[in-house]
Amino acid sequence: MGAGNDERTPRVPRQGRGDWLRGARIVGVLGVLYRPEGRLAEPEAVEFLLADGQSVLLTCGSDWTVRIGPGAWPRLPDWCVPTGQWEFAAVSGLPRTPDGGWTVTGTEERGDERGEVREVVIRCEGGRFVVGGGDTLTIRFTRGHRGAPATA
Repeated sequence: MGAGNDERTPRVPRQGRGDWLRGARIVGVLGVLYRPEGRLAEPEAVEFLLADGQSVLLTCGSDWTVRIGPGAWPRLPDWCVPTGQWEFAAVSGLPRTPDGGWTVTGTEERGDERGEVREVVIRCEGGRFVVGGGDTLTIRFTRGHRGAPATA
């Protein structure tokens, strides 16, 4: 699913636009990890893989903000230097992707008093992903509207 009329146009989210991913199907979620920190490392970025072949990359800034942009799956982000020190990996604590993926019903960018995005919520049928900024990104999946923790 692309933005605009051209299906080949990459989906580029715009800050403050609440439905920039509505209708997309998420078929995978991968963390971008720095290999020397080992498998228990927190992701420096999270890439949402979409059924149409595109991806969305969420990264954290040094000011603990969350940045949203187009991904380049299966290529690592340009800032992963040297590339041999970085990898995509499953994010612990997230449930297995259901057959057909998760259909996005809406998105929300939560900011601070200066309008900086600190947290992104991607609502899907069956739950929601919540991605927060910090030293590294945090990501969790909750089921239902009450925020009950998901089971993996």
